[in-house]
Amino acid sequence: MSDVWERVQLASARVPFRVKTGAVWVVLFALLGFFGNAAGFDVQWIRDNIRYILGGLPYTAAIAVGGIALAIVMALLGALARLSRNPVPFAVAGFYVSFFRGTPLIVQMFLIYLALPPVGQNLAEKYTWLPEGFDQALILEAATAGTIALGLNYGAYMTEIFRAGIQSVAGGQGEAADALGMTYGQKMRKVVLPQAFRVIIPPTGNEFIAMMKDTALVSFLGVTAASAEIFRRSQLVGKADFKNLEAYIAVALVYWGLTVLFTFFQTRLEARVGRGYDRAHVARAMQAAGEHGQPHGGGVPG
Repeated sequence: MSDVWERVQLASARVPFRVKTGAVWVVLFALLGFFGNAAGFDVQWIRDNIRYILGGLPYTAAIAVGGIALAIVMALLGALARLSRNPVPFAVAGFYVSFFRGTPLIVQMFLIYLALPPVGQNLAEKYTWLPEGFDQALILEAATAGTIALGLNYGAYMTEIFRAGIQSVAGGQGEAADALGMTYGQKMRKVVLPQAFRVIIPPTGNEFIAMMKDTALVSFLGVTAASAEIFRRSQLVGKADFKNLEAYIAVALVYWGLTVLFTFFQTRLEARVGRGYDRAHVARAMQAAGEHGQPHGGGVPG
């Protein structure tokens, strides 16, 4: 019996690890297919409606890209304020981070979408010197309000990421910039931030992927069918045909596919940004430079 077990172990050792992992995935998908078939899962319905659901991808992407752009700006400003010795920006950044991290994202969306319009109208009635049309200035579309809420919420979390990234840069770098006579802005722009971004990019990519999934919350604000993102579209067609299970499974697979796609690009970006700091890559570059008769420093990426 022991001989048989040893042979099984030897045979298993010859099989590549990725092949074993792939086999497990195949088994898992087979089990899901079996249970889906037993539950009367309508695959044909998904085929008929997937194009309509995918039609919401541009809106999902626009909300996510707009939200992450705002979040990066807010995080950078917040991180610089948190590192400032001036009590005013430090306190403002602390209040911003505390509020948006301490309240639910869905509540922030409704505050911006439903609570701000009455504020604008009341201010316009009370202060007649305000410009004409101010009472309508804070009335936002659902997608716009959702994008702003996502940007402000994720910016609060990313503030700490940016602050940690800036503080990870060796103090000698800033001292060298000061010795060269650089201003604070020049030092941050040319010395500190380019090095900090190498640390900031990986968690920022994770935040973008999480934000892309949180765009589904915008549907609770009541977006129109014409500008609905993928989750809202799956809700509409699922309820219309009483195929809620199929609709939610379909949109879950779309989100999953988007996550896999952006994770791939994030990994490539991280590898590209970190090439000049990876010891193995630097050693290969130095060896290649030596083989071509160049100085060792000539082939090392900056």
